[in-house]
Amino acid sequence: MSKKPFASSADLGEKKATVEVIADGVYAQTAEGDPNVGAVEGEDFVVCLEALATPAAAKEWLARLREHTDKPVKYLVLTHYHAVRVLGASAFEAESIIMHETTKKLIEERGKQDWDSEFGRMPRLFREPQTIPGLTHPDITFNDRLEIPLGGDRGSLYLSFYGRGHTASDIIGWLPKHKVLFAGDLVEAEAALYTGDAFHFDWARGTLDNLKALGAEYLIGGRGPVVKGRDNVDAAIEQTRSFLQGMIDKVGEVHGRGGSLKEAFLATHEHLAPTFGAWPIFEHCLPFDVQRLWDEYDGIDWPRIWTEERDREVWDQLQD
Repeated sequence: MSKKPFASSADLGEKKATVEVIADGVYAQTAEGDPNVGAVEGEDFVVCLEALATPAAAKEWLARLREHTDKPVKYLVLTHYHAVRVLGASAFEAESIIMHETTKKLIEERGKQDWDSEFGRMPRLFREPQTIPGLTHPDITFNDRLEIPLGGDRGSLYLSFYGRGHTASDIIGWLPKHKVLFAGDLVEAEAALYTGDAFHFDWARGTLDNLKALGAEYLIGGRGPVVKGRDNVDAAIEQTRSFLQGMIDKVGEVHGRGGSLKEAFLATHEHLAPTFGAWPIFEHCLPFDVQRLWDEYDGIDWPRIWTEERDREVWDQLQD
């Protein structure tokens, strides 16, 4: 296997963004495997979910959203701390930024390193990086569940933590009235998983079980198309589980017999590539994914911080 360009540094082609109206006042923007964002209208306000990597990128999404509604953004919900999801927050001019209490702590612990790491891995997503004013911090946090009443007959948007997964503190948005699930990066539809900060065993079991039990009819994952229909939503959740379980099995086999990290990477790549290899960011993610899972098998529960230097070390070790 020849050495590949670092992460997504060679992915410079623009992706077409598409806004879909999922239900009355419920919107999602997908972009051919780039990060997804969404919005939900209240009676006289909007809740936006995810912020993209820069204010310049976020403003393009907001311009598309404004073709459908001119209500002010009252809440900006950030499902986790990764830079490509949060650093565009200032563009929304939201009254409040909401995230999980642990996500707030993760930003304080490793936000700047994550920013530098993701900029190096995915430079195309950081459109006009000079527009980023700094790290994004919340003014509303919660631990288990937060209800946002939407007013009138619109019901409520529920924000919930259902278990560790993609990070220690991913939250989801759930609209019971329309059975719409904004899953963040806990579920990907036809896109590979990034698990470099993940809790693989929790995610593959209880966390995905909890999401599946909601019975969603529409799913907006972290990347990939909007998924429609209960059976297709369940299939997307099971695809995510299959990716995770494949990693758990292959890395576990090599780790258990005293093999090397490189052997674990090669075995995992061989196992997953036939199904997932053509999906967005597969080659980018897998070295970091395997390293994190290897750490879990070594007993390292809390993910180590990714820095630019560590990114390159792991990439060079596994992609030679």
